[in-house]
Amino acid sequence: MQRSIALIIFGIGLLLIGISGCARNEPTIGEYRATLTLPGGELPFLLKVSRSSDAIVLTLANGKEHVTVSDLAISGGRLTARFPGMGNRLEATMRRRSMAGDVVMIRKGGEEQRIPFRATLVKQGQMYSFYKESLTDNADLSGRWEVSFTDDEGKSYPAVAEFEQSHDRVSGTFLTPTGDHHFLNGQVHDDELRLAMFSGAHAFLYHARLNEQDELAGEYWSGLHGHERWRAKRNPEARLPTNEPPPAATIEFSLPDINGKSVSLSDERFKNKVVLVTLGGSWCGNCHDEAAFLVRFYQRYRDKGFEVVGLMFERFGDFDQSSRAVKRFTEHHHIDYPLLMAGISDADEASKLFPQLPAIYAFPTAILLDRHGKVRSIHSGFSGPATGQHYDDYQREFTARVEQLLSES
Repeated sequence: MQRSIALIIFGIGLLLIGISGCARNEPTIGEYRATLTLPGGELPFLLKVSRSSDAIVLTLANGKEHVTVSDLAISGGRLTARFPGMGNRLEATMRRRSMAGDVVMIRKGGEEQRIPFRATLVKQGQMYSFYKESLTDNADLSGRWEVSFTDDEGKSYPAVAEFEQSHDRVSGTFLTPTGDHHFLNGQVHDDELRLAMFSGAHAFLYHARLNEQDELAGEYWSGLHGHERWRAKRNPEARLPTNEPPPAATIEFSLPDINGKSVSLSDERFKNKVVLVTLGGSWCGNCHDEAAFLVRFYQRYRDKGFEVVGLMFERFGDFDQSSRAVKRFTEHHHIDYPLLMAGISDADEASKLFPQLPAIYAFPTAILLDRHGKVRSIHSGFSGPATGQHYDDYQREFTARVEQLLSES
């Protein structure tokens, strides 16, 4: 009898161990306060773990932006998550209430940059960003700011910041000549501002303090190596410089698509069409925003004589690796216009492709051609959904420009 009882207890123990093992082989469903460790300190973001159609799904939350990550591999207590449309990934060891590991960001030349990652399960509604205890008397940073960023070599460029504030919570973005900084989220604590953004494509962290002159002065980190200082003063009329009119020029290229088939502007597909040639890459967050817009726009205007071709400048020098990255980008956005393999992700290399045009300094750069193949506009960067009214204005202006070119004989 005692032997039977012992066997029963032993069997129950094995069952409990099995159940426990299964639980550890999946992250616990719920909300996590996740952080990346950058040279400037912690970059916090909300990480949600949920189940959809019996599969685990991750969601990165940055204020209004939610990025769904469904390409997961879970085995032996390890989680690998590939961020949508790109090669960056999360690698973590799972515990019952936490995860720890690295976010792997692919840099130019295929270098893997590993950013330390941690996540701790929190009760719903108890997520905080930088300061666990908020203050009730904080500086008001809402509004528009004229900004200057300066890198470690002393090179400066202009930007415009637009912030919204509710109590100590601050959201907004920076608009720059090369594109916006996406949806930023953070806190103000007395006169100290902390902002962050992690979307899978980029990891941004900002520190600043409001000084006695009512100006913000601080630092900005992008991943492990990017670092700049920034200053800002309130200016409701702040604007970025406008793009210069393009030269009266034609362009030509012959480049392979992801299958190695050569595509040229002289192909029948593009003859007598209004064509948008966009230079970008699957690693570029602003390029993802642009692609999401162009896919919808192309569906509306392709039958009216409008075409798009994307020239992809990837992190890898190897064609096979680059083509796989572009294929992920294509499938994520459901792109049905051609994307061509144009080279490595370097603005100087992109400029060599079109020596008759002003130097390329941003990804994406959109070159709009009329039905005769003449360059009619060049737009550097892309102001995406995080920029609010600026995004609406761009869509309206771009639509008007294309419709004008389509109406020309």
